[in-house]
Amino acid sequence: MLKPVEPTSPPERPIGELVHELVEEGKAYAKAEADLAKAIALAKAKALALPAGLLLAALIVLQSAVTILAVGIFTALSALLGPILAGILASLIFAAIAGGLAWWGIERVRRAL
Repeated sequence: MLKPVEPTSPPERPIGELVHELVEEGKAYAKAEADLAKAIALAKAKALALPAGLLLAALIVLQSAVTILAVGIFTALSALLGPILAGILASLIFAAIAGGLAWWGIERVRRAL
């Protein structure tokens, strides 16, 4: 007659070995997560390179336009007030515009926070 086969459990491994394996798997998982985050950031940076360049070019063109506007205002005021007073007044006009924009931006930041 045949004897029933007793189920055999896998040989018990020492706790130290199990902990070591757990630590190694944790390190591998953390490295994989870091590599994934790095790949995502690199892909986003590559996707934003052209738009960032276009925005920089637009900013340079805008600065040129503001400079031309400032020279035009100075020239128009110079005919009425003289060159020194026209330069001071044109500077004050553009300083007031910059101050207003800065104030508006600071207020928006305060509301957002």
